[in-house]
Amino acid sequence: MDNWTGVLRLAVQRKQERTIPSEVYNQGAYKITPPVYLDDSGQPCFYMMNLGGGYVDGDKYKAEIVLGEHAHMLLTTQSSTKIYKTLKVPVTQQTDIQMASGSYLEFVSDPIIAYRHARYLQETVVHMAQGSTLVYGEIITPGWSPDGQLFQYSRLQLKTIIYMEDELVVFDHLRLCPEERPIDGLGLLEGYTHLGSLLVVGELATPDIFETLSAAFGSAVSPCRIGLSALAGSGFSLRVLAASTMQIETVFEQCRLMVREQLLGKKPISFRKY
Repeated sequence: MDNWTGVLRLAVQRKQERTIPSEVYNQGAYKITPPVYLDDSGQPCFYMMNLGGGYVDGDKYKAEIVLGEHAHMLLTTQSSTKIYKTLKVPVTQQTDIQMASGSYLEFVSDPIIAYRHARYLQETVVHMAQGSTLVYGEIITPGWSPDGQLFQYSRLQLKTIIYMEDELVVFDHLRLCPEERPIDGLGLLEGYTHLGSLLVVGELATPDIFETLSAAFGSAVSPCRIGLSALAGSGFSLRVLAASTMQIETVFEQCRLMVREQLLGKKPISFRKY
């Protein structure tokens, strides 16, 4: 297993009106649930699980996700990603995603919660074929410490790299190091405590969708600070600064609702975790 703490591989394919798993493999402390069909759209939802309840010093996890042609699926985590104290070796999370033509992946994880002295390195690399669509979201919390102080983790470093037909279309590198500089000031969190990022990439993410979302969020009254940016290729990025996870999840749900209705002509789906 090349010293990986946990490895999983999931491949799905389209069969008639449903997407079904064609390969499921897991080893170590990384598991994935059988498919759950939350409505009649034929889109399965899978939940990724860490059997240890969280990441500890030196853990290394690897996930490989493959979508065949016209396969549609939802992917999320069973619960928050908890990173405990890592004084010696940072925790590493590597995720590789392959998307064939016409495929659709909605991958929104539960929040990342980093405890005091936690160090976490995450890299997500996505290779998309022309005609595929990706919705990818994640939330970062201020972490946890025994005395209740915020931002007590050492380092969170998240890279998201997306290729469309081998051409780089997204390189997003977020590095938060409270030990080096305050991260709640100007140019970073600016007085907020929670950060959310949602990417929508693909030909279906037309300028019309972007304009609709921009108008909706621009006119809405929200306790969050919301930024919406068009990508150089087809798609856009959504950033949210907020005071709680729930505030960001509300914005994400509004965006996902519009994307599903206008891109796919489908009803909204809830992951139904609680």
